[in-house]
Amino acid sequence: MSNTHSPEASVNRVDVPDALPALADFIAQQLRCEQFRIESCQRLTGGAIQENWLLIAKLLDGDRHSVHRWVLRTDAPSSVAASMSRTQEFAVLQAVHKAGVRVPEPLWLCRDPAIIGRDFFVMQAIDGIANGRLLTADKNLDPLRAALCRELGGNLALLHQITPDHPTLGFLPAVQMDPVQASIDQYRLFLDALPSSHPVIEWGLRWCELNRPPPFPARLIHRDFRTGNYMVAQGQLTGVLDWEFAGWGDPREDLGWFTARCWRFARPDLQAGGIGELENFLDGYCALSGYRPDADELRYWQLMAHLRWAIIALQQAQRHQTGEQSSLELALTGRMLPELEYEILTLSGARP
Repeated sequence: MSNTHSPEASVNRVDVPDALPALADFIAQQLRCEQFRIESCQRLTGGAIQENWLLIAKLLDGDRHSVHRWVLRTDAPSSVAASMSRTQEFAVLQAVHKAGVRVPEPLWLCRDPAIIGRDFFVMQAIDGIANGRLLTADKNLDPLRAALCRELGGNLALLHQITPDHPTLGFLPAVQMDPVQASIDQYRLFLDALPSSHPVIEWGLRWCELNRPPPFPARLIHRDFRTGNYMVAQGQLTGVLDWEFAGWGDPREDLGWFTARCWRFARPDLQAGGIGELENFLDGYCALSGYRPDADELRYWQLMAHLRWAIIALQQAQRHQTGEQSSLELALTGRMLPELEYEILTLSGARP
């Protein structure tokens, strides 16, 4: 979550549409075909940290005639240090796909700087809507919300079955003895690096420190599992997106992040990510994991979620204010702070 440039951002960087011939050659090699072309390339919305490009391609090779929709994922001009590299994210995506988590199928990784000047990978495009405000406000989803919440809970439980002895994820930072305290210490370091003081966040960090629960066994966690980072089509989950913050941690962190008020968009009354009722989400999670948090446990992790998001919001705004990356989206993120501080005080039981 610190304000540092991606190491690849300034090395022979080429805009993806300008690199289509080289990109088409790379994909043709992966497909072992001669007649292949990329028909269109469109930047997808969102992605302050990574860029996503929709590729529509045609394969015309002997008897093989087909149209394909893929997504190319690479670094945005300015990234954050806590975000893993595209090579690492590709490995995580392969691992969770194999574990049965519903994600876009990872296809090819490219580390050749001659293509676009930075690492990228290509994955299968999936159908659906990810926009949190649209999903939470969609009345057509009303009869399907319970099933969707159970599906989301079940997929999160599948993710949390992946343990630190996984053979292909050895590059992830080692498991912390006390992940909760480690997170609090890290948040304090990030907060101290910012130019102004934020006593409400300091209050929340100290409250979490004094009330922190015994740690759970570490599992692979998403760390950004929320409405807005998964796709839904016709009321069904089609894929969980944005794995760049995944790592070993307390699985309750993902539960708190998903249910935190700050990620409910147009439906703050629906605790399960603004999508549906909390009980349905927890039913889906418990059916596969055997664990269901009580109200106090969940409140603790929702408070941790608001603390983390408040610090990220401050960092994002700082990137804009310092000129590191001029962006209206980053500037507006910093304006969320009062709402986040209000939730921190509410969840910690603070009184005037």
